Parts: sequence; C-alpha cells; structure tokens
Amino acid sequence: MSFWQNCIQSAYTANDIELLEKVQRWFTKRLQSLKHLKYSIRLTCLGLTSLELCQLQLDLLYCYKIVFGLICLDVNKYFIFTSLSTRGHPCKLYKTQCENLKLRSFFSERIVNVWNLLPATVDFTTLPRFKRSIAQVDFSQFLKCNVL
Repeated sequence: MSFWQNCIQSAYTANDIELLEKVQRWFTKRLQSLKHLKYSIRLTCLGLTSLELCQLQLDLLYCYKIVFGLICLDVNKYFIFTSLSTRGHPCKLYKTQCENLKLRSFFSERIVNVWNLLPATVDFTTLPRFKRSIAQVDFSQFLKCNVL
C-alpha cells in the first residue's frame, strides 16, 4: 500500500459521511428564514450541494485528470483500461475484485463503478466540459446518505 493511496483515502462509511453532512445540516438550519425547510430544500435555496455529492464530483474530476494525464501520476498504477466498451462512454476502466473492505475505500477502487456508469452524454473532450457535464448527472444511486 503506497503513501499516495493512504493520502487520497477519504470518508467511506455511511457514518463518516453522515457526521460530515451533519455539520452542514446544522449550519443551514441556523439560518432563520430557512430553518423550517427540509435539508435538501435548504441546500437548493442556498445554491449548495451535499458534501457527499461534492466529494463524488471531485473524485470524478481527479479521476479524469489521472486518466487523461493532466497530473503527474502513472495512470497504470491506479487504473486498468478495459477494451470492452459496448455501452456508454468509451473510457471505461476495469474493476478489480477487492475482498478487503479497507482497500475498497481507496480512491482507485471506489471511483471505478461511478466512472464506468457515467452516461454517454458526458463530454470527455476537455476538463471544463467534463466538469459541466457531470454537474448535470444524477448521482443519487451512488450516495450513501441520499440527500439530493
């Protein structure tokens, strides 16, 4: 296990994510004009996203940077490209079988399912276009706290 893999490991369990989300929930509830609204509506009114969704989108952006060589990391140390791309986008990654729960929480393991299930409408041509197009994707199936 490399130092880099330890650094990019983030909150994985539903409990960890819920604790982080709880801070944002508490803060938005303190705003007098919004305190009677549901959390998801408060986020919409404030133009915010849930912290879990923000983390997922940042993970996808980081994955894009690694896959397309925009940062100095060897893509082959983190991902294996698959030649089977019958549906969706052409930049699919191979999903390895990982038995260890702790290892499954590493960036290179947890992002592959989300990456491979991105719709064909996602634009991979440039980073800004990719960023704009993933902002339009519904990621609710991947969120543990389901706060959209």
